[in-house]
Amino acid sequence: MANLIIWYDGACPLCVREIALMRRLDWNRGIDFQDIAPDTATCPLDRQLMLARLHASENGVMLSGAAAFAAMWRTVPLLKPLGWLAKNPVILDILERLYVRFLKIRPRLQKLLAQ
Repeated sequence: MANLIIWYDGACPLCVREIALMRRLDWNRGIDFQDIAPDTATCPLDRQLMLARLHASENGVMLSGAAAFAAMWRTVPLLKPLGWLAKNPVILDILERLYVRFLKIRPRLQKLLAQ
């Protein structure tokens, strides 16, 4: 059983590409990827909230945004050093600020990738 659950928006072309890359890099199969785009998907939190930001559960602890990405990186062998670096609160804060900025342009990027 995976130590990490990642909930992602399977209707987002950008998210689907990112998750496809992470699946390829997850050689140890340590991540359980859950597509929450279908209306029938089961979500541990409000579905709209979870669709708006990446969420993860690392050993039972719910994470969101940059912290969720960092947990994913820690699980992927090739990205593990980056994930451990992101355990530093200062670095995680910087990554979260960048993630929030990214979320503002995400809709435009989704439209570009959907074409």
